[in-house]
Amino acid sequence: MKIYIRSSSCISPQKTFGDVDFLSDIVEYTGTRLSAIEPGYKEFIDPKLIRRMSHIVKMGVAAAKDCLNQSNTEMPGAIITGTALGCLEDTVTFLTRMVEQQEELLPPTAFIQSTHNTVAAQIALMLKCHGYNNTFVHKGISFESALFDAIMLLKEQEADDILVGGTEELVDASFAVLTRLGLYKRRPVSNLELFPAASKGTIGGEGAVFFLLTDKVSASNLAELAAIKTHYKPKDIEAEIIAFLRDNSLNIDDIDLVITGKNGDTKNDEVYRQAGLSLFKNTALANYKHLCGEYPTSSSFALWLAVNILTKGVVPRVVIEKNTKSTAPEKILIYNHYQNKYHSFMLVCAT
Repeated sequence: MKIYIRSSSCISPQKTFGDVDFLSDIVEYTGTRLSAIEPGYKEFIDPKLIRRMSHIVKMGVAAAKDCLNQSNTEMPGAIITGTALGCLEDTVTFLTRMVEQQEELLPPTAFIQSTHNTVAAQIALMLKCHGYNNTFVHKGISFESALFDAIMLLKEQEADDILVGGTEELVDASFAVLTRLGLYKRRPVSNLELFPAASKGTIGGEGAVFFLLTDKVSASNLAELAAIKTHYKPKDIEAEIIAFLRDNSLNIDDIDLVITGKNGDTKNDEVYRQAGLSLFKNTALANYKHLCGEYPTSSSFALWLAVNILTKGVVPRVVIEKNTKSTAPEKILIYNHYQNKYHSFMLVCAT
């Protein structure tokens, strides 16, 4: 059984949402974090609800509804999301009030809205969707886990037109903590000069990306999600990539483009550098985290990028690292890792 992507929608630090050209007008940031460009939410959310929604919930709901609108789907068969840190804004609000009010007379709203499954639940409430609803909180492979679940539902014929998304937000409190832990750079850098200026740390990011998955063949399908695999602290990543391709009756020469998760951190990027010198030495390479920043579910942005490359038949110049093929890509391998612990491969093919 083949799994297809019917539609996709992306809210990110770039102009990726709505009727815009594909990465033709790149936004440059100078600093150590990227903030999502938020659309006008009134088109997707009741104005009375907007003021009570946190940043991540608004992004998730808007991206989900836009994804459904693109495929003319009124009701998904299931809603599945992946997030590592959940609704941080509401979590910080609740914890702050707990301290300030000495754990007395705490309003429960902030606690209820701070749970990780708030985005998926809010989408279901607004759509009046009573189908399967699940959220995966698996750190650096949260989005991939959501995709696995959707694929299993499709193969078991439990649901069709499954809405799958990856969401994450970056707030001042979490940014300060993660910077102190060494994840982010301490000096400002242009996101478009992220890789030449490689040093310790990366730039923070956030976003919400949703896809509609189906097993039905259609001329309107955007791409095929041919395979997906995850690894935790693999000992030989190149051997795992070769095995992954072999399991799908492919070798590295069959791959037209590899999208990697390079993020400008010297330690993080060493894995990709080594692969680029050996396994990927004759393969076209592209990167994406200088556009969206680093966050646990950023692989959802990479999948959105791959789908658009296959659909439009062009690789945007801003993502190219090394290009040895002039033809439009037919098979794209996405290889990402988060903190060199959570590694994932996704194989995306033209329909």
